Amino acid sequence: MKSFELYEPTTIKDAVAILAKFGPKAQLLGGGSDLVAGIMKDWVQGPAMPLPEALVDLTTISRLRGIRVEKAGVTIGAMTTLAEIVESKPVGQAYPLLVQAAQSVASPLIRNSATLGGNLHQRPRCWFFRGPDFACYRKGGDFCYSVGGDNRYHAIIGGEGCYKVHPSDTATALVALGAQAKIVGPAGERVVELDNYFVGPAQDLTHETILKPSELLLEVFIPAPPPGSKQAWSKVKSRQVYDFAVVSVAAAFTVAGEVWKDGRIVLGGVSAVPYRATVVEQQLKGKSIKSVLPQASAAIRGIAQPMSMNAYKVDVAEHSLRTTILNAIA
Repeated sequence: MKSFELYEPTTIKDAVAILAKFGPKAQLLGGGSDLVAGIMKDWVQGPAMPLPEALVDLTTISRLRGIRVEKAGVTIGAMTTLAEIVESKPVGQAYPLLVQAAQSVASPLIRNSATLGGNLHQRPRCWFFRGPDFACYRKGGDFCYSVGGDNRYHAIIGGEGCYKVHPSDTATALVALGAQAKIVGPAGERVVELDNYFVGPAQDLTHETILKPSELLLEVFIPAPPPGSKQAWSKVKSRQVYDFAVVSVAAAFTVAGEVWKDGRIVLGGVSAVPYRATVVEQQLKGKSIKSVLPQASAAIRGIAQPMSMNAYKVDVAEHSLRTTILNAIA
C-alpha cells in the first residue's frame, strides 16, 4: 500500500481546512473498508484518480455521529455506523426500509465500523475500474472495457459510455425515502435532495457525487413518513452470503385501500446512480396496485439497455419490482 499522511481533526472547521489545503490529493475516511482495504490496497489509480497523499479521518469528529429524532423526521450523522442504524428502535419503527438496507450490507463485523457516509460514498463496482491494469474512463482513460468484456454485473440503465454500477444499499433506500444531504465546505453549509447528490457518467465521468474536493457530508435528514405509508426492501445477490446487489429495490409509498397514491421506487445495482424508476411509479399512480402491477413492473424493460452478458438483470429487475411492492402491501 502506498504511504499517506493521516489527519484526525476534532472539528468540522479543521477538517474543511485540511481538505481545502490538499484539494483532490486528500480523501475522506470513514470506516475505511472500501477506501483503505479496497482502492488503496489494490493501487486503483489513473490520470483522473490519483492515490491520495492525505486521508482525513472523520470518525474523530463527534458532531458527525449520532441519530436525532424529531417530529419532522430523523437526522443521521455521516459517521454514524451502520450497526447503530440497525440497532436504533426509532429508525426501525419509522424507516424499516433503511434498517433492512443497512442490515444487508456486508457482515456484522464490518457494520460495526462502516459508516453511513462511507457507504454512500463507495467507489463504483466494476472489476475493470478496480483492476489496476485497466485505464478506463472513470480513471481518466479513453475506453470502457466492459463494453467488449465481461459485463455480467454492469449497468443496464444510463451507461452513457461508462457502465459502472452504484454499490450503496443505504443510498438506494434513502433516495426512496426522500432524504436530504447537508454538506459543508469553505463557503458554509448547503442542503441538497439526495436525488441530486449522485452523479452519473452523462453528467461527469470521473465523479460519483456533487461533493467538491473541499466539502464533506455532515448528515442526512429523512422526513417523517406520511400516514398510510408502506415500505419494502429486496436485494438479489450472486451469492447467498455478504455480497453487493445484482439488483436491489427500495419502495416507499402511500396507499388508499389498494390504490397507489404517491411514492418512490428506486433500483440499485442497475445504474451508475441509485435509479429512481419513475416509469413504474407513473404506471401505478392512482390505480389499484395489484391490478396494474404486472404491466407497471414490465415498464422497466422499455428503458433498460443491457449489454452482451447482463440481459438477465432486466428479468431480475422486473421480478424484484413486482415482489417487493407486493411484500410492502401484504
